[in-house]
Amino acid sequence: MRLFRSRELLGIARETMEFILEASEETHPNEYMGFLRAEDARKFDLDRDGQVITDVLVIPGTVSNPMSATVKTNMKPNDIRSVGSVHSHPNGVLRPSDEDLMTFGQGQVHIIVGAPYGWSDWRAFDNEGERTKLDVLDVELPEEQFFDFTQEDIDAELRNEEYR
Repeated sequence: MRLFRSRELLGIARETMEFILEASEETHPNEYMGFLRAEDARKFDLDRDGQVITDVLVIPGTVSNPMSATVKTNMKPNDIRSVGSVHSHPNGVLRPSDEDLMTFGQGQVHIIVGAPYGWSDWRAFDNEGERTKLDVLDVELPEEQFFDFTQEDIDAELRNEEYR
C-alpha cells in the first residue's frame, strides 16, 4: 500500500453532482454552500491513480441569503479528504465574484452552480478563479452507514429490555 495517494482529481461522481444540483435548487433563492470531499479512485476500480469527488460536507450554522452564504470557519473540520468547495449563484452567473475568489484558497477545485440548476448550469474553477475541467464519472458510490447498527439491532435491543 502506498503511503501517499495521488492528489489528481479525476472527476466528480454523477450521484454527487446530482445532489449538488438538487440541493442548490432546494435552497433557491438563497445561495447553497458546501465543501467537497474525495475518495481514492482505487475504491472505484478506475484504471488511473487519483481522486474522485464523492461527498459534499455541509457545515452547521451556515448562513445563506440570495447574495451570499457564510460559513463559521471554526465549524469547518480539518479534513484530509477536503478538495474544494461548492456554492450556488441564484442569479445564474457562472463565474466567481471577487468575494468568491477570496475563499478559493483552500482546495483544488471550486464549483459554482447557477439557476435553473440543470446539467449545463455549473462550472469548475481552480484556486485562481480560472475555469478548469471536471469530468462527471459514472462510479458506484459505496453505501455508507452513518450508524453501525440496523433496525434489527434496535428491535433486538428493545426485546432484551422488555425481558429485563
